[in-house]
Amino acid sequence: MVRFNAGISIAIIGTCFLSLISQAKSQNRDGNAINYEQSMPFTLPLAQHFTDEDAAKVMTEAFSPSPQTDILMIPGSVRGSTGSGEKNQITVGATKLIPTTTSPVISLDFGTSGLPFTTARADLDAVPTNETYPYRAAGKLFFLISGKTYICSASLIHRGIVVTAAHCVAEFGKNSYYSGWQFIPGFRNTDAPFGRWNVVKAVVPTSYINGTDSCTERGVICQNDVAILVMEPQKDAAGQTAFPGDRTGWFAYGWDRAGFTPQGITHITQLGYPGCLDDSNFMERNDAQATSSRTHSSNTILGSMMCGGSSGGPLLINFGKSPKFTGTSEGSAPVPNQVVGVTSWGSSDNRVKWMGASPFISLNIKSLVDSACKAYPDNCKE
Repeated sequence: MVRFNAGISIAIIGTCFLSLISQAKSQNRDGNAINYEQSMPFTLPLAQHFTDEDAAKVMTEAFSPSPQTDILMIPGSVRGSTGSGEKNQITVGATKLIPTTTSPVISLDFGTSGLPFTTARADLDAVPTNETYPYRAAGKLFFLISGKTYICSASLIHRGIVVTAAHCVAEFGKNSYYSGWQFIPGFRNTDAPFGRWNVVKAVVPTSYINGTDSCTERGVICQNDVAILVMEPQKDAAGQTAFPGDRTGWFAYGWDRAGFTPQGITHITQLGYPGCLDDSNFMERNDAQATSSRTHSSNTILGSMMCGGSSGGPLLINFGKSPKFTGTSEGSAPVPNQVVGVTSWGSSDNRVKWMGASPFISLNIKSLVDSACKAYPDNCKE
């Protein structure tokens, strides 16, 4: 047993830790079953008991002078790539959402818990942000549940490997998977500048799909709401095998508190396609102070006004185009555009504008990616 959080243990059981599912050749693989115009943002898991007081407690813990010494981890990471930027432009239908609920107008500056954040459209209209690195490595994820099309968010962390939330892949504790996943990197309104890509295999932690995961709130605030999608290759104009990351590039990814201070604090850029903002037709960006909460299954918690559809979107540190040093040097965690989690849940109290993400640890993200890369080495070639 390996202890990585106070009162929480997880077993190292080799490949038994992973649960794999393959998609047989079917209508889902060619994308014909995906209905873009009638797609629906997938419901974001909501923490029913996450309150303003909880949020304040998390911040108090984070800014205490003592490091979180109960967490025995050695941070690690794998660097990303910028890609060629070559486009494979296609057009898909725009999502047209009909609001189903209304809520009173409230201040969205930083919610009642007092943690500042900024949420804004990543797209800059005249400037096609979605076509530039690092934005283009993130995208919109479509999938099917009982024939209906749903939306999550996702991002590339290898040329042919995508990371998203486990709840966008399988139902917690039900040993049941969804189907027909299709990833569109850099999605913008109706534009798919780098094409659309089908999935041949989904990989999730066994503890998530069988319901044995360690959760502060079952199926919502958990340690392993993380999934890997293996992309199906396509042929480029020269007849060579190609993956989406060849054009878009991909993000770095880190685990075991890579990029966090000893107190568990970092600064996060969150990307996603939430249905409550621009009908999920444009990529949104949120920047916020974030902290790892010992009392919430070691989840990373941050202020945000995203919602359903943003699930699975990347939480990144050191986001953006790295500058050339002309009078200073690197800090202690210099890896650029590094994913350290994916959006997992929000608060059921709309006044508490906080969201959370399962921690990236060696026993979930690294094990998942290593397993996928071993089975599909071409997807992980530099």
